[in-house]
Formats: sequence, structure tokens, C-alpha cells
Amino acid sequence: LTGRQSAALGNFWQDMTGAILFILIPVSLVSGVILSWQGVPMNPGSEQYVALTEPVAATADGTILEEAVIENGTVYVNDEPVPDAVVITEQRIPTGLAASQIAIKQAGTNGGGITQGNSANPFENPTALTNVLENVLILLIPMALCFSFGFMVKNRRQGIALFSAMAVLFVLALAAAMVPELQQMNMEGKEARIGVAQSALWSVSTTAASSGSVNSALNSMNSLSALVCLVLMQVGEVVFGGVGSGLYGMLAFVILTVFIAGLMVGRTPEFLHKKIEPYEMKRAVVLCLATPVCILAGSAIASLHPMPGLDPGAHGFTQILYAWSSMGANNGSAMAGYSTAGWLINGLGGLVMLAARFVPMAAVLQMAGSLGMKQPVADNAGMLKTDNAMFVFLLVLVVLLVGALSFFPALALGPVAELLGGL
Repeated sequence: LTGRQSAALGNFWQDMTGAILFILIPVSLVSGVILSWQGVPMNPGSEQYVALTEPVAATADGTILEEAVIENGTVYVNDEPVPDAVVITEQRIPTGLAASQIAIKQAGTNGGGITQGNSANPFENPTALTNVLENVLILLIPMALCFSFGFMVKNRRQGIALFSAMAVLFVLALAAAMVPELQQMNMEGKEARIGVAQSALWSVSTTAASSGSVNSALNSMNSLSALVCLVLMQVGEVVFGGVGSGLYGMLAFVILTVFIAGLMVGRTPEFLHKKIEPYEMKRAVVLCLATPVCILAGSAIASLHPMPGLDPGAHGFTQILYAWSSMGANNGSAMAGYSTAGWLINGLGGLVMLAARFVPMAAVLQMAGSLGMKQPVADNAGMLKTDNAMFVFLLVLVVLLVGALSFFPALALGPVAELLGGL
């Protein structure tokens, strides 16, 4: 971006090895040690069995009998013996090299976990310290990349401006998601030891970044909170975003903002002393629209062929929209109830994930090569400043208008209809 008539994009091998050796390994090593110290399993085994303090009765298909009485190995419910009932005396605990996996999957904004409950499970997230640490890891490197960008383009104010725009959007999203959850004190789907506030913070963090990890059930969120999480993914996860992907997504919105603001005030569209011309604009538009097209197309086809397990009404459509938003944004989180079996979710969903990731990558690399070939222009009175508070405000506005409003009709049929129906 700051090169002088050179289309070279750098050395992939140098960037990859440097990022692994000097960023990912140190962060993961320190984090893994802390997680292990706090009680996250870190051993060569895969599972352990421990005796229950009280035996539990269940039917042959695994359903727990809550009112059961166990006497001499026989199960009684309402003083009647239950045939084929099973008495469970041990609990299976998943172990293994969990601490090291959790450290890198959070720091690399990947998501998932060794257990289905992810960080709601005490074996992945046992204490308040691990909850804070894992949440910080999700956003740590994406946040730091804003300042790295300012350092690399030799304009620290530019990096601070990008960080400020992302931070404003994050705070707005956090307030919109947390307030309704706190007002209702909705503990459904929440881990009791984590609580509502930390669950809302994690949900916003995991959808702002491209991390699918969770510490609560997303299907149990308030409809407004679900709307916030959807919007954070649907704008292309440019609010900090994934490791690298959030930054280049936001730079596309920067190019759009420079062009729109230049038209409004009659100034030449330039960024980092490089003129923004039709070639760059076309790539920026492709980058900004690739995610919406993939998500909306996938959601439309999935609505014509609904999978089993969906809830009725608006919430069912929200589940569909969330699943395809997650795939289109390369997030990985999901609401319960949406079946992942069948050709539609695996075939079309896989194509959506590939297109929504690699099309923007190709567009941003082409845009960078084009800008690198251009001769820098000197400062002049007509140049639009891109590192001040006014530009931060314009950038936030463009992200909301271009990104969020692309999905307004779909959101109106899903979480908005669900919200209005519950008032």
C-alpha cells in the first residue's frame, strides 16, 4: 500500500514463519500454561472415569429418571420397578491435550472445542480467570493488527483510526446485546457460574471475530442479542474480525468511505497517498458484497428446503439465517435445532465457505497489487484526511449502511419479527 511502483506483495514464507515463531507460539505457550494451571486437562490420555457421589438411573435409551429410587440395584419410580433401567455409577470425563488446543484455537480465532459445550464446559473453562483469558485471546491479535498496520505504513494515527472505528462498533454491539439480556436476566442456556454478562460479552466477541467458540447456548439468546450477533457476522466480521481477515475487510470499507466522502465534499479519493480509481473500487465492492451474496443465497435455498429440527415461526428462520451467516462469515458458531446432515448443508455450505473466504482474499490482493504499482502523491489541500475523528465517524456509518442494511429484509423476517412478536 505504501510501495513505490511495485506490485510485490511480500514473502509468504517469511510472513508465515514469522507469525508462527514470534506471535502464535509465544502467545499460545503462555496461555496454555495458565489454562493448565487453572485446571484445564493437559495429559496424554483421551478420557477418564470417576465414581459418582450418587448413582443415577436412566432408561435404556439414556434418558435420566429424575424421580427414580435405587434399591439393591433395582430402579423404582413411584414405587413401581422400571424394567430395562440402567444404574450409572461412573462419569466419563474427556481429557487429553486440551489446554494447548484451547490456547491456539482461541488465539487463532478458530473456535470449536474438545467438548460439545465448548467453553461452557468446566473442563475447557474452569475458572473466572480462564473465562477472561480465553475471551481476551479471541480479540487480542485482531486488535493488535490495527496498530501493526499503522506501524507498517508508517502512520500510527491511521492504525489508531482503524482501531477506534472497530472499537466504537464493538461497544455499540456489546451494549445492544448485553442490556436486554441483563434486563431479562435470562439464564436459559447460560452456565450458572459464568452468568449473563460474561455470556453476552463472549457472544459478541466470538461473532465480532471469526471464532465459533461459545460459553453459552446461542439459541437461548434474546432476539435482539441474536440480531447483534448476526449483524456482526454479516458485515464481514470487520469489527476486529479474524486474525488478518478482519483488517483487510475493514480496509475495503475504508476504500468505500474514502470514495463516498470524496464525492460528498468534492475531494479526490486517496488513501495512504495513493489515488483510488475504478479498479480499486470494483475490488472493494466485490470484497464487501461477497459475504452478503453468499449468505443470502444460501439462506434462501435453505428456506426452500428446511432441515428437520427447526423451531416454528420467526425463530426457525433466525436459525437458518444464523447457520448460513456463520458459514458465510467463516465463523463456526451455530444455534441449536439446525440439522447438519444431508447434501444441502455439507455441499452447498462448503461452497459458501470457500467462496466467502477466497473471493475476498483474491479481491484484496488484486487491490493491494494495483495500489502498490501507483506513484504516491504529495499532500495537498484537497486530500481527505483518513486518520481523524471525522473519518472514523464516516467509516462507522458506511459499515452500518452498506454492511448491515444489505441484510435488513432478512433480519426483518427473523430476529426483528421475533422481537416484535414478543413485545
